Parts: sequence; structure tokens; C-alpha cells
Amino acid sequence: MNIIVATLNAKFIHTNLALRYLKAYAEPDYTVEMAEYTIKDPPMNIVTDLYQKKPDIIGFSCYIWNIEETIKVISMIKKISPHTKIILGGPEVTYDVTYWLDRLSDVDFIVIGEGEKTFKHLLDELHGQENFTDVSGIAFKKNGSYHISPQRNKVDLREMPSPYRFEEDVENLSKRVVYIETSRGCPFSCQFCLSSIEVGVRYFDREKIKDDIRYLMKNGAKTIKFVDRTFNISRSYAMEMFQFLIDEHLPGTVFQFEITADIMRPEVIQFLNDNAPKGLFRFEIGVQSTNDAVNELVKRKQNFAKLTRTVTMVKEGRKVDQHLDLIAGLPDENYESFRNTFNDVFQLHPEELQLGFLKLLRGTGLRLEASKYGYVYMDQAPYEMLSNNVLSFDEVVRIKQVEDILEKYWNAHRMDETIHYLVNHHYETPFDFFQRFGTFWEEKGWSRIGHQLEDLFKRLQEYLLTEDFPEEDVVLGFMKIDYLANQRYKPRKPWWTSSVAKSHRSKYYQQILQNPLLLGEEFQEEKLDEKDLYKHTVLEVLPFDYTKYQKTGVLTKQKTLVMVYYDQKQQKTKLYMSTLDSFNLSSVG
Repeated sequence: MNIIVATLNAKFIHTNLALRYLKAYAEPDYTVEMAEYTIKDPPMNIVTDLYQKKPDIIGFSCYIWNIEETIKVISMIKKISPHTKIILGGPEVTYDVTYWLDRLSDVDFIVIGEGEKTFKHLLDELHGQENFTDVSGIAFKKNGSYHISPQRNKVDLREMPSPYRFEEDVENLSKRVVYIETSRGCPFSCQFCLSSIEVGVRYFDREKIKDDIRYLMKNGAKTIKFVDRTFNISRSYAMEMFQFLIDEHLPGTVFQFEITADIMRPEVIQFLNDNAPKGLFRFEIGVQSTNDAVNELVKRKQNFAKLTRTVTMVKEGRKVDQHLDLIAGLPDENYESFRNTFNDVFQLHPEELQLGFLKLLRGTGLRLEASKYGYVYMDQAPYEMLSNNVLSFDEVVRIKQVEDILEKYWNAHRMDETIHYLVNHHYETPFDFFQRFGTFWEEKGWSRIGHQLEDLFKRLQEYLLTEDFPEEDVVLGFMKIDYLANQRYKPRKPWWTSSVAKSHRSKYYQQILQNPLLLGEEFQEEKLDEKDLYKHTVLEVLPFDYTKYQKTGVLTKQKTLVMVYYDQKQQKTKLYMSTLDSFNLSSVG
């Protein structure tokens, strides 16, 4: 049999771990070829590629992000190759199996739940006597009747073959995210999450996992993401793995984890702050809501005070970047409650704050109770909520405007200084800035057109003009700092009219060449000549003392000359500054 396992990833850089488990478990009895595409690939291209492989069997791994595109592919394959057996598996088809059997007449079998043993047994029957009713954990429809076998016992993860050592993967290890799993299951019962359905946590063999990580790093893997639902549920296990990764990591490697922040002990964080190289680890933390009553409704246990302690300690350690998640649309979380949740979490200043919307996933307790809370949601994947009994669709749309601005301006880190200043000095709460700007953005129609980096600054400035700030020049100064400091090369033409005329610029440069200490000892050590200054630096005058503001948070109105140096040798952008009082202004004019 010519067997293919396939999937449509959300992005090219993603890899599908499920395919690799199926292949590893089926071999050496069967030769299985993996085929990965993306949801952006035209279905005809995918079908053409699969057809040319002349498959007898194709197994598709299905999720909310790819199910509809996968269905298009399956329909086309069955038209041109009716003999090809189509098998579906994955979280999207494991639940409401009769719905999928009725809807997808082109599908021969559905694998339910954990698939390694089931897929292998199904291949045995397809290759042999075809006694499909003997296969635990599959569903199919024959002569109008459903045949659904109960799931088999869970596989012993300690005996699982490695899914990370296929020769065909080596070439792309450095270019894609490598997903690694050290446990399955989740100890919590959040009713919006599929992980709550599996009781208990099972672990893979630790030493095998360590060997796999060594192999992946040796062969070029740069981004390794642990998919464990709660990596730190066992403190001793987490500490052992952290120590191993610190001891044996290779330069340039980044490890990402999903952690539960409120159960992380301070001594673990202190260990990371003291021992982890900066940038080696990245934490993803699901906050979802800070409303205790809302969390209780979805059976989510969370101590926000302890979560805050963890996030704050990690941030102060400056070693680990943090990505925090929120979910809008949870039961009884109205617009004002979500505003409070957003503000609570934004005040922690995570490197990334992802604002998502509740999805009523098949199989979850919340979907089963959707009518209780008046949920209206999409009929097809991703089943995103549209409204409920406390959050109207109008309010959902408004929160989506917040999400849009949050992604463009905060998570992209294009204007950190500007946004910090605005939300701390000119708005009642951070949410209000993102909401008002988001609404303005939508009213201008900008969500329907593209943008360059300069457009983002121009559009923010256009919006701010409508707010009638008393310190417009100060906000503009912060925007200039953000723009100049986040460039890798000297910008050809900034989006504003420079406050330093060409004739004045030469006179500033001459004074700086004569006395480099005007910009401090660090600048003096650069030993830049006249050519370097003109070619690799930008001069700008700010209406406030930026150095003092950075150190104290106090804004003092005092004109300051800023020189931004684009150091091509070190690939760094450096800022040097001095108040204008330090210069001979009479010679400048």
C-alpha cells in the first residue's frame, strides 16, 4: 500500500507533530510518506501533488483552522481517485462523529482520539482481512448505518518511538518551528478547552526526550516549542528540564513553553533569573479573564495575585519573554468586565498580549451549555462566538477594533515609548486608548487597505490630532524616538519634517566633532569621523529631557538634541543625547 499522512498547516513555518507520531508508530511495518501544505495553498495544487504520489491511503490531520480547506481537497481527490481510502483524525473530527459521517460521504474512516495504535491497527485491516469492526477507536458508515468503536486504552508514552528523527525533516529544522511533547493531558477542567476532556497527565520517557532535543539542536533546530498543556504542573520535572536546557542548549536556540503562572513557585523563577541566558526561554501564559466569577463558571481555577507575582518576577529578571492570552466572550463577561480584564493584564506590560475570542469547540462543556448563556456562534470552524446574553455583536465588533490596534502597535513593538506615555498620561485606562484609536481606524476605512511602517505613524498622528492633547509636541517627540530607534538603517526620509534644518545640522556636527563628550563618554569611544556622522546618523530635537525621563519617569520640558547612530558593524542602533544648553546655540542660529 502507498500510504500518505497529510495536513494543511496554518503557516509554512509550522510542522505537524501528529503526522510524525503516526509515521513513527506505523514503521517499520509500513512505509508512510508525510505531506504538509498550508491553508493558503490552492486546493488544486494540493490535490495535484497528492495525486502524483499515487496514494492508496491518505490520512488527514484535522483542526479548526484547516477542516474546511481539507474538505475541499478530499472532495476533489475522491472525484479523480475513487479507490483512494480517506482517513480523518485529529481534535476537530473526534467529537460529533455522526455529524462528520453524515456530512462527509467521501471519508472512509474517522480515527477517534489518540491515533497512533488505532491508525496502525486500521492499516493492518486495510492490508489484511478488513475486519474494521475489530478496530477500537474508529468510526465509519456502511449501508446507512453508523459503526463507532469505543476508544482503546491510552498508549504507554514511555514506549513511544521518536517522531523527531526522520531524514526528510533535517533540511528544514532550522527554518521551521519544531514542536515537542513531553506529556499529554491537563490537570485542569476549563470548559472552553478540549484538554479538559482527558483526565490526568501522562509523561514520556525523560531521557529519550533529552536525547531527541540534543538531536534536534545538533541538526539545526532553532525554535523548539513544547506543546504540553501545563509544562510546569510538576515543579521537579520542570526544574530538571530547565536545568538540562540551560546546560546543553546551543547558541541561537529558543525554547517556548505553555505555563500556568499562578502555580509557579518564586524559587523556580529566581533560578531562571539567576541562571538562564537571556532569550533562551519564552513563556506563554493563558490568563483569559481576571473576573473570578467568570472563571468559576468555566471551572477555571486561577489566583490572579499569584499570577501577577510570577509575571512581575519574570519581567524584572529580564531573561524570559512572556506572551499572555485573553479570551473575550466568556460567560457573564460583559463589555465592562472585559475592559477591566484587559486593563489588569496590560498593566503587567507583557512582551505580547494576545486578545482572542471564545470558540465553541466541539466536545467542550461550554459548547454543550451554549444555550444557557445565549451564545450565537459560527456554524462552521472556528465556531467563534458572535454574541451572548451579556455581550452584543456590536460590542464584539468594538473589541475586535481593540485587537487590531493591539496587534499593530503593541505586539509589534513599533511604538512602545509612545504607547506607554499615552496610556499613562492621557487616557483613563489603556483599553480606552486602544478602543478609541481602533474605532477611529475603522471609521477611516484603514482596516480595508494595506500599510507601510510610516503609515502607522502618520495614522496615529492623525488620530491624536482629533484628541486635542495639550502636549502634542511631547507625543510627537516620543513617536520620533520610536521610529528612529527601531530602524536598522538610517531612514532616507522620515515621515515628519525634521526640527533640525540642514544648515543647523552641519553646525551641530562640527561642535560634536570638536567635543565628542557633548554626547557622553560612550559616544566619545565610538570615534566617529565626519563621514560617519553624515552617513550613519540622524539628528533630531526633542521638547523634553529623554534621558531623565528614562531614568525617573518624570517628564521635564527641556529641549534635547538626540543623535541616532546606525552602527552597521555591530548591527545596532544607538541613541546619544544632550540638552541644547550644552551647545553653542549662537553658532547654530
